[in-house]
Amino acid sequence: MTARIDHLVTSGTFSLDGGTWEVDNNVWIVGDDEEAIVVDAAHDADAILAALGGRTLRAVVCTHAHNDHIDAAPALAEATGAPVLLHPDDLPLWKQTHPGRAPDGELADGQTLTVAGTALTVLHTPGHAPGAICLHAPELATVLTGDTLFQGGPGATGRSFSDFPTIIDSVRDRLLTLPPETLVRPGHGETTTIGVEAPHLQEWIDRGH
Repeated sequence: MTARIDHLVTSGTFSLDGGTWEVDNNVWIVGDDEEAIVVDAAHDADAILAALGGRTLRAVVCTHAHNDHIDAAPALAEATGAPVLLHPDDLPLWKQTHPGRAPDGELADGQTLTVAGTALTVLHTPGHAPGAICLHAPELATVLTGDTLFQGGPGATGRSFSDFPTIIDSVRDRLLTLPPETLVRPGHGETTTIGVEAPHLQEWIDRGH
């Protein structure tokens, strides 16, 4: 059976640098009827478990460690036995939310995760956070971008651990090189494509350099 991508929206709060904001997060479930991975376990482990529907969870993949993307990760891992995977550069952020519980494994640039016979390649895309990653699944014509790229531009870089020139480099070098028809499935908001975003991103690149 060909892998598919299921979509769930969960709601909660994002907190950093002394502020807290209400947010809606995209949770992406990649797999088939037998097994899956969850990309960004946001806010509600029970809702994510319900969306899994009894499938074997192979991993909880964190695109970065802002609290709204990882707050439900330990509970989901405990309920399923799946490992939580995070790029090590985001450990300082992770520890702000889960000081007593480390991730189970590391993500590295170029690493391949396979679920339901489908390969997802880890792209290290720092800027929004030091350990931010995207997952490129060519067979599904999709890149899961976390908060690195949204409909309308790159992720925010106005808070701690973030850097605007760095995210511009990541978007230009790692994402704009993907086929224009590639679907961009972000951590918040609507799905778009690399081709649609490319002209807008050039404006951001010009602004950043």
